[in-house]
Amino acid sequence: MINVFVNDETSPLRAVILGTAKGVGDVPILEDAYDPKSKEHIAAGTYPKEADMVKEMEAFANVLEKHGVKVYRPEIIENYNQIFSRDIGFVIEDKFIKPRILKDRKEEIKGIQYILEQINPDQIVTVPEEVRIEGGDVMPWKDHIFVGYSEREDFEKYIVSRTNRAGLEFLTNEFPNKKVKGFQLNKSDEVAKDNALHLDCCFQPIGENQAIIYKGGFKLEEDYNYLKDYFGEENLIHITRDEMYEMNSNVFSISPKVVVLEENFTRLAGILEEKGYTVEKIPYAEISKMEGLLRCSTLPLERAK
Repeated sequence: MINVFVNDETSPLRAVILGTAKGVGDVPILEDAYDPKSKEHIAAGTYPKEADMVKEMEAFANVLEKHGVKVYRPEIIENYNQIFSRDIGFVIEDKFIKPRILKDRKEEIKGIQYILEQINPDQIVTVPEEVRIEGGDVMPWKDHIFVGYSEREDFEKYIVSRTNRAGLEFLTNEFPNKKVKGFQLNKSDEVAKDNALHLDCCFQPIGENQAIIYKGGFKLEEDYNYLKDYFGEENLIHITRDEMYEMNSNVFSISPKVVVLEENFTRLAGILEEKGYTVEKIPYAEISKMEGLLRCSTLPLERAK
């Protein structure tokens, strides 16, 4: 059996599902893309090639294994994008949550079915039909669960709105011992630099009490201020609009001291190293063209209690 337990974003990682780029297939047609950054690269002829993405993901797997993490990979579904495993499930405390996501991605869960079969079925929770939620919007953080979401007007207007109020309410009811705090995000189906696809595209806790944040990703000033007050302004690392576009907040913590970054994030790497972090730098720029990065590619199953 696989033990599942996650209570935050940074405790020492023991087991994780890392997505796969194998079998991802051909470049999608523009009409089939469902985020503005992918559309941008399809139109420009710069959409990433499978071979390049496979190399990037293997570099990530190597770093995880170097730090003693058990790495699971999805079974390959040919001609199907299985890179972003974060969205098809997530763990909070000792529960594995199976969300309802975009209908175009509903087959992805089959790739990790062999893993789910090794988890106690009493610990697997499937969300109700009306609930829409993706793991990129959900961040367990100690006594909190931070959730990016959209109210009805934005959820119905934008394809890139992935978590609705029902998702927020589901987590509130499912984890009554946690403070579930929702944050409305700025959305755009056409302009990637104006789109916070998920909460982890504009915010990410690191270490013990610090966070990377892009203020412009939040629709409401009060939501940004909540995090500023919670962490303390001196513990926030602010990134720019262009850095948000390059996915600088979508890093991944192996432990409170070890953070994995895309190798081109030189400014952020310098800040983290000055603060005493061990920074593992890997190539991931091709995958970033699909508006996802390191956190998006991972589904942590177990972190230390």
